[in-house]
Amino acid sequence: MDQMTPDEKRALKRRMKSASRLYAVQALFQMESAGQTVDKVQVEFETHRFGMVTEEGAFEEGNPTVFRALLESAVTHQAKIDQMTDRALVAKWPLGRIDPTLRALFRAAGGEMLDHDTPPKVVINEFVEVARAFFPAGKEAGFVNAVLDHMAREAKPDAF
Repeated sequence: MDQMTPDEKRALKRRMKSASRLYAVQALFQMESAGQTVDKVQVEFETHRFGMVTEEGAFEEGNPTVFRALLESAVTHQAKIDQMTDRALVAKWPLGRIDPTLRALFRAAGGEMLDHDTPPKVVINEFVEVARAFFPAGKEAGFVNAVLDHMAREAKPDAF
C-alpha cells in the first residue's frame, strides 16, 4: 500500500468500504436466518470471508472497522430501523413479507444513516449497488432506492 499513489489509496479505501457494506448485509442475513449472534458472525466474516478466494475469483478485502460499525448500528437500532422501513413500504407489504436479503440490506443501510456521518445520498447509492450485486436481473435496485430515499428523509431530513 505504501507504493500506491494517493488516488489508488483512496480507490482502495472506497472499495473496502463498499465491500464492508456488502459483507454487513450478508452477516445480518446470516444472523437472522441461522439465529447466530453478532459476535460469532463478525468473527467468521473477518476471519474467513474478507478476501476469500473461490473458483469464481477473489472477494474484495473488507474494512473491519467499517464492518463492525455497520453491524453494531444495525443491531443497536434494529427496532427503529424496522419501523422506518415499515413506514417506507406499502401497507400491503410489511417488513416481514419482504425478501430476507432486502430486510438485511435495509437494516445495514438504516444503521449507517442513523449512526454515521455518511451523506444519505451516498448511503442510498452504495446500498443500491449492493442490491444489484444480490439481484442482478431484478427490479430490486429501484425498490431499494425508493425505500432508502424515504428512510433517509426520515432519518436525516436536514440533508434534503
